[in-house]
Amino acid sequence: QVQLVESGGGLVQAGGSLRVSCAASGRRFSSYVMGWFRQAPGKEREFVAAISWNGGSTYYADSMKGRFTISRDNAKNTVYLQMNSLKAEDTADYYCAAREWGYSDVASGYPYWGQGTQVTVSS
Repeated sequence: QVQLVESGGGLVQAGGSLRVSCAASGRRFSSYVMGWFRQAPGKEREFVAAISWNGGSTYYADSMKGRFTISRDNAKNTVYLQMNSLKAEDTADYYCAAREWGYSDVASGYPYWGQGTQVTVSS
């Protein structure tokens, strides 16, 4: 199993940047595919980005391409989400998630979740 803890959320102005982090504990972090999802009030949880076990492949939701960057540091057991050109509609709770095999952009495909970190973008 893997335990996940997000950090780095906060309040930022529209057009600004923010980096959220997800620290993992437990063995074999480097073997997991890691994903970021977000959930705004009253909305479904949606896929943001995912990264392969070695960082060699990344995947993004269309609306995040070019603005968000997912990365990981396996030596630090941490995955990051760099968010640039933030918009008010990016306001949400951001969650990291882990799965053992293959890429997925569906929340139900990830068995391990963090508690989330809140990102608020003021317009």
